[in-house]
Amino acid sequence: MSVKILEVKKESFPASRFIGKKYIQGPNWGEWWENDWFSVLEKKELLLNNGDAYIGAVHIVDGMPEYWIGMFFPINTEVPEGFDFVDIDSLDYAVCYLQDKEGSGDFYTMETHNLCLEKLKSLGFRRKEDDWCFERYNCPRFTTPDEEGNVILDYGISIEE
Repeated sequence: MSVKILEVKKESFPASRFIGKKYIQGPNWGEWWENDWFSVLEKKELLLNNGDAYIGAVHIVDGMPEYWIGMFFPINTEVPEGFDFVDIDSLDYAVCYLQDKEGSGDFYTMETHNLCLEKLKSLGFRRKEDDWCFERYNCPRFTTPDEEGNVILDYGISIEE
């Protein structure tokens, strides 16, 4: 595995509204690009924690993963027609800044998730079971490779206080 954890930072998110599309069988990024759905969401005021990024998120509902693609917004943000939303209580996240080559599938493996969990444990963080995890595709960290062809993916795991 070639993914490296560059650093881990704790981020506190206020109560927020995640607006996007919900998926049961795994996210479909292709339809987002084909339909230019992010351009609709980018017209709204984003939650500062969202940064300049698109978000893939997952949490467990009734024992099963529920996947989302979208963005974080202030609570009570009006939801555009055709989009879903979920309101999320305020949460703390440990965000692992993961580095690997552009296009690497290693970003998205259980091995990488477990590597992050081990790192969090070594730093004294405790995962909040079955709560939110997210991938934050920040521009330019994820969209512009460095001189060695590496990009950085922000991977957040909800933690207990």
